[in-house]
Amino acid sequence: MTVSQKPTPNPPTAIDPLPVRLLKRSVVILLGPIYFLFIGFVPLFCSKRAGFRGWYWRLVKRACSRLLWLLSIRAYMTEADKQALSDDENSVIVINHRSHLDGFTLMDVVPDDKWFTFAAKKELCDAKLLRTGFTGAGLVEIDRKSGSVAMETLSKAVRDMPARRSVVLFPEGTRSKTESLGTFKAGAVLVAREAGRVIRPIVIHDSDQLLPRGKFFPSSGTIRVEVLPAFVCDPDATADEDVTRLRATMMAVFDKT
Repeated sequence: MTVSQKPTPNPPTAIDPLPVRLLKRSVVILLGPIYFLFIGFVPLFCSKRAGFRGWYWRLVKRACSRLLWLLSIRAYMTEADKQALSDDENSVIVINHRSHLDGFTLMDVVPDDKWFTFAAKKELCDAKLLRTGFTGAGLVEIDRKSGSVAMETLSKAVRDMPARRSVVLFPEGTRSKTESLGTFKAGAVLVAREAGRVIRPIVIHDSDQLLPRGKFFPSSGTIRVEVLPAFVCDPDATADEDVTRLRATMMAVFDKT
């Protein structure tokens, strides 16, 4: 399969003047670990309180937004796309994966009234601190040693979710190493078919320009997030055919800029 190549991107445009960026990043280095330890320890003491998941989820979202602000990174989504997500129901969200910034960016731009969660590999939940926080945030724990068990766990979690809540999946599986989208795995399509949900594709632009592989600290700039129309799986097609069609839909948006 021939992979189309995007034009060579222009260098990202910094959001703040250099002195401001240096000041903000000093705050991240000095106070960031303390703040995020606080975020991590909150579930240890509050996870059994009524309404915990709701306010903790908003706390995590605010923490992601503050981190991007301190890194002088702006996440941009149109008001029409925000409204589309606010109205979104019975979906599985899929996003392309370019950078470690992608999850923080999505947390920042998605409206508060659209609930979503991530699927996390079981190994991340081995530590008690992480397990309590992940459970409190409603993450779906996946044991990737068995594909069938992982798929069954994920499908059941999605079936049990309220209509306004969605799980976020990365169909490429890991950060793409190509200029375009990587090969898609079938998991999102299979889960959507099993749970009777549509797929809501979201395309992230330029996050890899700010934080490419091998770089520890991101550059300042803007990450754009586009919400695509709901993708409906075809009951008369194979899962692989739906995967191909989904990838083509997202690639057409990703490669145009």
